Amino acid sequence: MNKIRKIVKIIIDKNFRTMVLGRRGFYKTMPDDIYLKRVFKSSMGRALDLENPKTYNEKLQWLKINERRPEYTMMVDKYKVRNYIKQVLGEEYLIPMLGVWDAPEEIDFNSLPDKFVLKCNHNSGRGMYICTNKKELDIRSVKKNLEKGLKEEYYYAGREWPYKDVPKKIIAEKYMIDPDTKDLRDYKFYCFNGEVKFVMINSDRNSDQPTKADYFDRSFNWLDFQWGYEHSRIKPEKPCNYEKMIEIAEKLSQNMKHVRIDLYYCSNKIYFGEITFFDGSGFDKIEPIEWDYKIGNWIEL
Repeated sequence: MNKIRKIVKIIIDKNFRTMVLGRRGFYKTMPDDIYLKRVFKSSMGRALDLENPKTYNEKLQWLKINERRPEYTMMVDKYKVRNYIKQVLGEEYLIPMLGVWDAPEEIDFNSLPDKFVLKCNHNSGRGMYICTNKKELDIRSVKKNLEKGLKEEYYYAGREWPYKDVPKKIIAEKYMIDPDTKDLRDYKFYCFNGEVKFVMINSDRNSDQPTKADYFDRSFNWLDFQWGYEHSRIKPEKPCNYEKMIEIAEKLSQNMKHVRIDLYYCSNKIYFGEITFFDGSGFDKIEPIEWDYKIGNWIEL
């Protein structure tokens, strides 16, 4: 959408206006249900039914409002969740952490290795920096982007309440890439009542190509639907430790109606990625729409 068309749509479409301005921190006092209905209508092109939700995306909105367990705030915190994973799975499943700070000015870049990843612990992407050659590092620019990331009130964009009270920090992790594939495959396990139903495999994440996504059922049969990304030209192969990954995902998702457990497989080892409760904040179209209903049936409210 070009700039002029976007401005016009902001002016004439109150739902689209709510979505755009909501991401910038406006409408903080608007009740969650009204806000979510407006953004859902703008994103999905249809009304949100919170009284009788049926699709996956509708049920995510219902869960935002009606299932608020305090421990979820710890689980979405990319810093605090590490201790939880250490206790439940073991420290060997954690990507090595190189440092943690409250502000960009505190970072000692001289102490970091040639390759590393910087990210905020409370959001999804803003401020993140992947360094593959410290000699080319623009420290001033990196600090500026991290400052923007720390200022982001991630909760208000999609009313994903677990993020509201996460103490904001910056963390540095070891740069990870598989030496054989030259990629870092991201495996996202969709769990329902503690059972993995399907997995999304991301590829081309650390390349100059757009991220790809393919979906497989529990038995690793390819599923023909799209969800925000194009399919890979060559379908990803089943990882060697696939059954172990399922075991880990189901262990972490016990006693939850729905959660997405992200894992990495790198150099023949499994690493924890993150825990996500609201994929795409429930505003990404699943096509064909029949899959939105099918996946929604797996969430028992």
